[in-house]
Amino acid sequence: MSNSYERIAQHIIDGFDDYRKRFRQLTLGARARFEQARWIDIQDASTARINLYEECVDLTADSLGSVDAEHTSMQVESWPGIRQAYIDLIDQRFDGELAETWFNSIFCRLHQHDEISDQTMFVHSTRPLTRPPSHIPLTRGFISGGSLDDLARQILDEFAFEVPWEDYARDRQLVVDQLKQGLPDWAQLDSDLTAEMIQSVFYRNKGAYLVGRLLSHGEQWPFVLALVHKENQGISVDTLITDESEVSIIFSFTRSYFMVDAPVPCEVVGFIKRLLPGKHIAELYTAIGFYKQGKSEFYRSLIDHLANNEDRFMMAPGVRGMVMSVFTLPGFSTVFKIIKDRFAPSKNIERSTVIEKYRLVKRHDRVGRMADTQEFSDFRFPRDKFEPECLAELLEVAASTVIEEGDVILIRHCWTERRMIPLNIYLENASETQTREALYDYGKSIKELAAANIFPGDMLLKNFGVTRHGRVVFYDYDEISYLTEVNFRHIPEPMYPEQEMSGEPWYSVGPNDVFPEEFPVFLFADIKHRRLFISMHGELFDADYWKGMQDKIRAGLIIDVYPYRRSKPARNEP
Repeated sequence: MSNSYERIAQHIIDGFDDYRKRFRQLTLGARARFEQARWIDIQDASTARINLYEECVDLTADSLGSVDAEHTSMQVESWPGIRQAYIDLIDQRFDGELAETWFNSIFCRLHQHDEISDQTMFVHSTRPLTRPPSHIPLTRGFISGGSLDDLARQILDEFAFEVPWEDYARDRQLVVDQLKQGLPDWAQLDSDLTAEMIQSVFYRNKGAYLVGRLLSHGEQWPFVLALVHKENQGISVDTLITDESEVSIIFSFTRSYFMVDAPVPCEVVGFIKRLLPGKHIAELYTAIGFYKQGKSEFYRSLIDHLANNEDRFMMAPGVRGMVMSVFTLPGFSTVFKIIKDRFAPSKNIERSTVIEKYRLVKRHDRVGRMADTQEFSDFRFPRDKFEPECLAELLEVAASTVIEEGDVILIRHCWTERRMIPLNIYLENASETQTREALYDYGKSIKELAAANIFPGDMLLKNFGVTRHGRVVFYDYDEISYLTEVNFRHIPEPMYPEQEMSGEPWYSVGPNDVFPEEFPVFLFADIKHRRLFISMHGELFDADYWKGMQDKIRAGLIIDVYPYRRSKPARNEP
């Protein structure tokens, strides 16, 4: 059988190589798309790259018959042998961890989840924790020689594009000015101050990012140059970021995945991890486009947490959802969301539609305002890892999804999301300043979602969360739709007083009709919050504002949404 195992293993790795080749082709095209300001093509390429993984998994699994005439791959008892043959093939690879995840995907495509084990696939990685360097150059160093201006010149010259700089002297001075703001005096004067930059540029949406770090006397600071391209004017530096928390936001779970060439993914992740030690490697793999690897790393960290902690699942704090039931682990920064068997009467939606809404978010530009999700099937957890009240509620509201199997609880289908503080709960304990900032960011998040052609549908405070950086993020997707699918209307004037006094609307309402004038009372029970929000974002209650956004989107305008504080006046802000 060994020859059969080797043929199957080789076919699987050949499929992986084809996927990696096509993934890299899409990624390498990012530079030309940025230089040519092909913004719609950028969005299309991002979606295509997300879809590519499943397309290639299906292609590889479906074509196994061409090398597996004996149907060995359909016999679960054969997979330990296939796995060992595969280990031999990937042993010297620089992307071995991704290759393991690919193998897992092929196995799961062909077999039931209850056949998963560490003998049939890679529940735990076989890759060493400490690996020798690949010797493929990842970074390039630039030494200041005591001159910040010379350091800025070296970097801008090294990373020049086919499109000229809009104003080279201005941008060089901007880099110098912001280095002076972000570094202590002793580091600015250090002749050995070094910028260590990843050689590959990070592309996402309408931006390009040069990512690295500054080193001086054993200290380090992040160094991220954000670049923009103004059509017919050239490329310019939009800002320089040396603050760790701001760089963390750029690599947030609320944003689209970067297009960045990563021949050795673990080394790119390792470098960014040194910049952002608070980020889990699962998030970093996901941030650079390897979301399936992020999913694998997340799962491994979850089972490790359960094995080494006394934490038990509990219902997540906040108002109970009408469509989803949400539970969490207190010591694990994640929530688990399952679809209820029955929805509240006001929710006229089907289970399949909910699933498609969540998958839409995965493919769409999240502009920093929608939490990324991972979809899982057939999670199995020990019964004693659930608080009794939590398990009882899950069994009651989602009996078709949560199954008792003796001492094991099977979760047939769920999504995971980063845990946040629900906005309504945050405001209950917020200071006056925190309240103002949160409500301002709440309105800004709605506007930025609109700029990305997303209408949240249910905009209640409970459906938004506050991150550890204080950003307001939308996380309840069962009613989202494309903004351009919504019919925004003004409430017609009543023809006589009795109509206005009636408890029923005096005008017809279509299934996609939305009346923004109704938002204030609907969203804010607290009159102070309502008045404050109106003073900051009152245009959101005017149908004409929403229609104007629709007109821009239909005209093909990709509106700028920036994941950082800008150093220059905003252009084309939504």
